Formats: sequence, structure tokens, C-alpha cells
Amino acid sequence: MEYIKFGNTGMDVSRICLGCMSFGEVLPGGHQWVLDEARSRTIIKRALELGINFFDTANVYAGGTSEEITGRALKEYANRDEIVLATKVWGRMHDGPNGAGLSRKSIMSEIDKSLKRLGTDYVDLYIIHRWDYSTPIEETMEALHDVVKAGKARYIGASAMYAWQFQKALHVAEKNGWTRFVSMQNHLNLIYREEEREMMPLCKDQKIAVTPYSPLASGRLIRDWSEATLRSETDQIQKSKYEATADVDRVIVERVASIAKERNVPRIHIALAWLLQKEAVAAPIIGATKVEQLEDAIGALTVKLSPDEIAFLEEPYVPHPVVGAQ
Repeated sequence: MEYIKFGNTGMDVSRICLGCMSFGEVLPGGHQWVLDEARSRTIIKRALELGINFFDTANVYAGGTSEEITGRALKEYANRDEIVLATKVWGRMHDGPNGAGLSRKSIMSEIDKSLKRLGTDYVDLYIIHRWDYSTPIEETMEALHDVVKAGKARYIGASAMYAWQFQKALHVAEKNGWTRFVSMQNHLNLIYREEEREMMPLCKDQKIAVTPYSPLASGRLIRDWSEATLRSETDQIQKSKYEATADVDRVIVERVASIAKERNVPRIHIALAWLLQKEAVAAPIIGATKVEQLEDAIGALTVKLSPDEIAFLEEPYVPHPVVGAQ
């Protein structure tokens, strides 16, 4: 395993982050492809054996059961001081008023609930899941600052927003002497590269750690175009992200397969190697549902693509509608 400093901090994270959205209970209206606790623990344990120390979940994943499963497994299998544990806030956790968002009330309530589910006194990274248009960013940033000062989070991060919003948040924090975001969890992969226009240059300039989600485009980049999975058939979020551009994306997927065949490596090596060579990218977030997927992802660290291979992969890309930022 390789480790890297997390943006402009002294914290070390593995170059691969295990995303924990795949873990939890199957709930009405929720994802039907999540793994139960026994299968989830197998993957978490193997991740630790492989040297992964960075784990990413969210309060909203599987109604909070992802946090519960992840927390129990890490408490049993890992040294807490070595682990970098991230969770998120913003999504709707209950019906009625104040059930979602980034108000001071919501943040102060949800951090305590997440810590209880995770079975820990603090998270290493507390991430706002989306931008809250109904709450002044000053209120959000001060609340997050107070969470850090209370010792409930070591650092704060953001996810899935426009670059102007992220810059506004950074400015508000700096102007008031509050804790700044150290990371951006954004949507970035070979068939969705809109973040390269503004967000990635901003993160590079501000020394922000980038932790791309959906680095494999929900698996589309690493399987035959005609191959279907339970997730591909039932995950409506995945369909909303990629169905509209399927025709133009197919060429890129085929080029990933072509290079993988030439190199005699799994396709995941090529898709992740492209991301890992992007400046500012610290650790792509891998949502594994099988141990083999995790083991293959680690192998990508040994692959260095040539400039010609990168150009070959990138050449067919055309602008896409923005997906992720609300």
C-alpha cells in the first residue's frame, strides 16, 4: 500500500479509500444491493489486511446502518489511531422539520448521532454531503468549526458542489478564522470529467485533497458493455448519472478494455491508474461488494500509464451535463 499526506495536512491516508455505501441493511426504498453485516465485515477486514486505513461512510447510507456496521468492524479489527474515518452530513434522516440540511441545529445533532452509531469519540473527517441552499454558508462553517473545536472531528471536507460554492466556503472560513475544508469528494472518472474545468484547478491551487467518488462509474468502466449486475439494474442514482450519455461513453469504456488487454491486467487497473495520476487526487473511493474487487483495486497502484495511453483514453470525451452538484 502507498500512503500520502491528505492535502495540506499532516495526516497520512492510503491511496485507496474504502467507500462504505455498500454496507448496511436493505431498507424499503433503499439500495437493494447493499451487503449484510457478515459480508461487509469480510470486506472491511480484508481492506485492513491490504493496508487501507481510509474509510468513508455517511449518516444517510442505509438509514445509518452503514455507520453502525463500519464502526463495529473497525473497533474489532483496527487500531483507531491508525484509521482515518470519514462520515457525512446533509441528507434527510427523518421526516418533518429539521430532518436534513446543514443548519447549526442539524449539524450539532447529526454529529452526535453519527459518533454513537460509529462507536467512536471522533471522526477524522466530517464532510458536508451537498450544498445547502436554505442555510447561510456562514452558519454552516461556524457550526463545523465548533464541531472541530469540540474534538468531535479532526478535519472537515466537502462533496459534490460547484467550484464557486466551494471557493465561497473557503473564503468565509478564512475571513472569520474558522476551520477550512481540507478535502473535496467530487464526481470524477474517465466518462465524467466536468470537474476538470474548475474544481480540480481550484483544489490544486488551494492544496485540497481530492477523493473522487464513483471512480469506476458504478462499474461501467470495468465490465463489458452488455454485462448487467443487480446494482446496474436497480440503482436509479447510477442510471441518472450515466444513462443519458451512454452512447458517447461506450467508446471510452472500450478503450479501457483495449489497454487492459494489451497490458494483461484487469480493467480496474487502467481506470484507477488514470485517476491516481491526476494531480490533487489523494485517494479514489472504491465501493467494493466483493473481496476480489478490492484486491484488484490495490493492483492499480503498480500501473503507470504512458502519455500516449492517457491521450488515447481521454480523446473521445465530450462535454457532459453536470451531475452531482445540486
